[in-house]
Amino acid sequence: MKKRSTSEDPPPRANLAMVAARAGVSPATVSRILNGSAKVSEAKCKAVQDAIADLGFRPDPSARGLAGGRTMSVGVLTQFIDSPFYGEALRGIEDVLQEHHYVPLFASGHWSDPDEQARIELLIERKVDGLIILTGRLSNQTLIETAQKIPVVVTGRYLVANNLFSIDFDNEGGCRLAVRHLVALGHQKIAFISGPADHPDAQQRLAGYRAELRARGISPDDQLLGQGDFQEAGGKQAMNAVLRRGAAFSAVIAANDQMAYGARLALHIAGLRVPEDVSLVGFDDLPHSAFTLPPLTTVRQPVYDIGKLAAQAALRLLSGETPDTALIEAHLVTRESTRIARH
Repeated sequence: MKKRSTSEDPPPRANLAMVAARAGVSPATVSRILNGSAKVSEAKCKAVQDAIADLGFRPDPSARGLAGGRTMSVGVLTQFIDSPFYGEALRGIEDVLQEHHYVPLFASGHWSDPDEQARIELLIERKVDGLIILTGRLSNQTLIETAQKIPVVVTGRYLVANNLFSIDFDNEGGCRLAVRHLVALGHQKIAFISGPADHPDAQQRLAGYRAELRARGISPDDQLLGQGDFQEAGGKQAMNAVLRRGAAFSAVIAANDQMAYGARLALHIAGLRVPEDVSLVGFDDLPHSAFTLPPLTTVRQPVYDIGKLAAQAALRLLSGETPDTALIEAHLVTRESTRIARH
């Protein structure tokens, strides 16, 4: 016997047809908006999103995948899932994908060619609709070949190819800004804590440091160069190595904020105050850098925004569009860790 409905029965679950009726569009249009393939006006998109919110509609990913040939998932290859730097990018990616009802699948490559390749193959086996690769060691040729199978967005390099979008950051220009700031404060002896020698970001930042010193009439001194690994402990060790050499310096630039934290500790243990004795500049502007003691002057890399841009580019590729490659400009954020040099 058919059950009679009562006032206590829950309302029927919202479906695609109900959303379409509320928004004044066809069910097919709603479906295309949900899977990112629609080319409709902002007004129609807003009407559909409003209807989804009003009705509490929750799309069925498996049904949409069957209908559109998609799984509504995007594979995201980071390097270290627990990194505060990559974590900001992952948050930006997740926020954008969630708005469009996509699910990110995260994997770590550990800055290793074999690991990165294995994780990408695993994500493709999971039938993700596209890939976002945060920096990494894979060759440009490997990325181009991967993009022949699946849409690819890659950060940390400039690369032009079919079905691929790249987002690069002006690492060299950022380090030049840091040197320029310190020289303007009267610093001439400026130490530098570099990242891994085989990391393109580290190479570009070191090149910017050296180029700007020469532009300011200052000869780079290898005695003031420390080799780090983009981690706090590596920054501390590199700063200690510079201190042991005994060469005089009044300022330090670290190639990322995490190494700046380690360098700050090494200076403290050595009895040197920041900024009274040594000015300190980082790179990235991680959220914690505004709350260190003293707050850290740093080159801002908008990591969260880069993550959002990467996700937006992936959705555009999935819609059949070809976004232009992007170069993100660097900006210096001046805080209390730098001051006029004492002579």
